[in-house]
Amino acid sequence: MRILLCGATGFLGRHLHHALAQAGHTVIPASTQRQPGGLAVDFVRDTQPAVWLPRLQGVDAVVNAVGVLRDQAVRPMWAIHAETPHALFDACAQAGIRRVVHVSALGLEGNPTQYARSKLRAEAQLMALTAGGALEGVIVRPSVVFGRGGASSELFMMLARSPLWLLPAPVVRTRIQPVAVTDLTALVTALVSMPAPPPATISAVGRQALTIAAFLALLRQRMGHGRAWQATLPDWLTSLSARLGDLLPISPWCSETLALLSHDNVAPVTAVEQALGRSPMSPDQFPLSDTPS
Repeated sequence: MRILLCGATGFLGRHLHHALAQAGHTVIPASTQRQPGGLAVDFVRDTQPAVWLPRLQGVDAVVNAVGVLRDQAVRPMWAIHAETPHALFDACAQAGIRRVVHVSALGLEGNPTQYARSKLRAEAQLMALTAGGALEGVIVRPSVVFGRGGASSELFMMLARSPLWLLPAPVVRTRIQPVAVTDLTALVTALVSMPAPPPATISAVGRQALTIAAFLALLRQRMGHGRAWQATLPDWLTSLSARLGDLLPISPWCSETLALLSHDNVAPVTAVEQALGRSPMSPDQFPLSDTPS
């Protein structure tokens, strides 16, 4: 298949490009900077279907893996998460492209953050087009994704190496269900070429649910270190640390992250097992250094 991959140069996009190519597909990478054999796309301004229609000629399926964690003037979240995907999905329906896989996030319902609201707007549009028979869309909602090159993964590894942990309260009590990036890309690859219509939504989770603190302890143990000394930050200091993170554009810890961690980020693993034909990895099996970049 010829697959248009939006967000091809991001953390997930790079892994998806590798997995789709390994499966024998021809990948057309779409990113802000043109890649060999790809397209240069402005995910802030390309908010009309007419812009996307010429790009879809000869394309068999579309994977959208574009996302940002922060709302910035040069990268407004609402345009990137909602308006541009809306245009892309409408163009796919007009062009007769059946299979569209959209990577969203787990745990968005009821979350007041702009991240969640903008992601849900794109989900609603794809669901509507799918329900109306205009295309076969599938929304993939991953929990925390772990793999080399991911900002959150690098933060986890850095914290796991430290002998002293001053952890925000949500990190201590909130459960996640981390999924290896290789399992997530295998899932997306399977959904792209699935002969039957895929499920409308699928929660992309790993085999085990655990708190972030327990995940850090597991990573630390796997690196051969002893137990770290751990203390929990009071709520006021947690909020302050998130606001300080807002001032650091490259930091994955910010007010949006804190709000997203206010609820457990877990789901049944059955749908992933059915799509993959196997169980995904548990955290004690995650490669720590040899995942493809």
